[in-house]
Amino acid sequence: MEHRGAPNDPLGCHFDLLLEDGPSCRTWRLPQIPRLDGPAVEAIPINVHRLAWLDHHDAAVSGGRGWAKRIVGGLFSGSLPINCEDRLSVRLQSTDLKGHLEIEHRLCRIRSEPSSTP
Repeated sequence: MEHRGAPNDPLGCHFDLLLEDGPSCRTWRLPQIPRLDGPAVEAIPINVHRLAWLDHHDAAVSGGRGWAKRIVGGLFSGSLPINCEDRLSVRLQSTDLKGHLEIEHRLCRIRSEPSSTP
């Protein structure tokens, strides 16, 4: 989710990475969206978000905390670690993106899936 106008965001815009985890979403704040096979970007774990955010495409954030807009939606496969600070590696799949999401030491990257050779 692109999040604009958050009062605690000195840059005025950041991105929330949400992964469904039971009754809520694990969430990380990113300064930018990582590019496929590009450099890692900072990923700071923040409070869990409601599942309802997975269905929003564009909405005001309650309490005057800005505006959120979904950038990419899809599915992931793999297990989330119990501790948000532990290494995370899951497979992403959407119409816009396929790859492996990795978060380790508060750095996030998306790597291409290995090509299959016949």
